Amino acid sequence: MSETSTIAVGGMTCTGCSGHVRDSLEALDGVLSADVSHETGLAVVSHSGTGREAMLSAITMAGYVAEGELPEFDWGDRAVWKQSAHNTKWCLVGCSIGDFGTIAAFQFIPYLDALGWSTMSIMLLAMFNGIMTSIALETFILSAQMALKEAFRVAIGMSLISMISMEAAMNIVDVVLTGGAKLTLWVIVPMLVAGFLTPWPYNYWRLKKYGVACH
Repeated sequence: MSETSTIAVGGMTCTGCSGHVRDSLEALDGVLSADVSHETGLAVVSHSGTGREAMLSAITMAGYVAEGELPEFDWGDRAVWKQSAHNTKWCLVGCSIGDFGTIAAFQFIPYLDALGWSTMSIMLLAMFNGIMTSIALETFILSAQMALKEAFRVAIGMSLISMISMEAAMNIVDVVLTGGAKLTLWVIVPMLVAGFLTPWPYNYWRLKKYGVACH
């Protein structure tokens, strides 16, 4: 005979989060179905032969808070490394559009080049534009899962620490390798590698401990 359990889940901010929790619960033997809502913060689970402790463990292992119990943190969760890499990749794509576009504009458009902006000024503008395009891309991606207004709220609430560190790493590599705000074919790859690797551990920590990154 099946029974129904209701579990309070913390750390969910969008339908991507609730879907992740649902999938983790339904992967358990004995769980028949799971109805999870990030709006109510509840998981209603229909199960037969699966104990509550197993369900709580599945939620915390997915990176969320079950019944107020924080998941145990460690750096060895391959699934979280993979998910945080996916999150970081999309952030990098968004940041690169605005960042590279700004640098290229000052490098190849005579009018902008004639303005005589310093390397630092161009880099700061590139960082700002990169963050803006990253937020725009995140909003577009999340809009497939939720209303546009909510998608924008979630996107703009994503970690600025991750985006700023990514932008800083990319532009520092550019200045060190080219001596200024310049784009060449050979400098793009190391810029992208630095931009990806710098915030990746932070994104892992944030996802593993708080379950807040959503894609």
